[in-house]
Amino acid sequence: MKSVLALLQFCTSLPLGRPVEFEHFARRSYLYPLAGYVIGGIAAGIVYWIASPTVAATVALAAVLILSGCNHFDGLLDFGDGLMAHGSREKRVAAMTDRTTGAGAVAAGIIVTLLAYSGLQSVANLPAAILVAEVCAKVAMSYLTTLGVPFREGIHSYLHGYAKPWFLIPATVLALPLFLLPLPRLGIALALAGTGIIAALMLALSRRLFGGVNGDVVGATNEIVRAGTILLLALM
Repeated sequence: MKSVLALLQFCTSLPLGRPVEFEHFARRSYLYPLAGYVIGGIAAGIVYWIASPTVAATVALAAVLILSGCNHFDGLLDFGDGLMAHGSREKRVAAMTDRTTGAGAVAAGIIVTLLAYSGLQSVANLPAAILVAEVCAKVAMSYLTTLGVPFREGIHSYLHGYAKPWFLIPATVLALPLFLLPLPRLGIALALAGTGIIAALMLALSRRLFGGVNGDVVGATNEIVRAGTILLLALM
């Protein structure tokens, strides 16, 4: 339970009392999907009562961002700056890790948010879709934490130091209850497959551009996988 509490204190803005030692979660980062169930479940419970797809999509995205403290969204913005920077690997890393917000950050935030927003308006079951998307996003975070070789010291390098290759198995297993939701099983299977594909692409891209992974890349992956999952479910 300490591991779960440390996870939720790290991934959410929920008031959960006295901070638990972060190492409890670091040793079990395969638990990431549980945070997806909590964040996505709360968001789904809120939008279940909203009839308008437009309003529900807005509220759903607002809920997941607020519940996560916008930490992963911040990673997306930083990743966007690094992605759009010109020049050497060192310049890209500097652009991603500095405190300023550039055009790349704005573009990344707008594009990913618009894709998720438009997709949510088209899905057959919006509450179930936001839950699936949030769990898949956290599965991807677990994958990158396990497989992403860090290029600098930080939270990601700390978590990666405790991660083991077998963490991929329980992280995936924790997503299997999604098949109980009132959505086509093929859609959920494709969502999980898409999660793995996006995670692999982010690993390859970050190795090429930055020489490895940091917390910004992991956070950006969370946001991109959420949007990608929503779009896939909308197209189904």
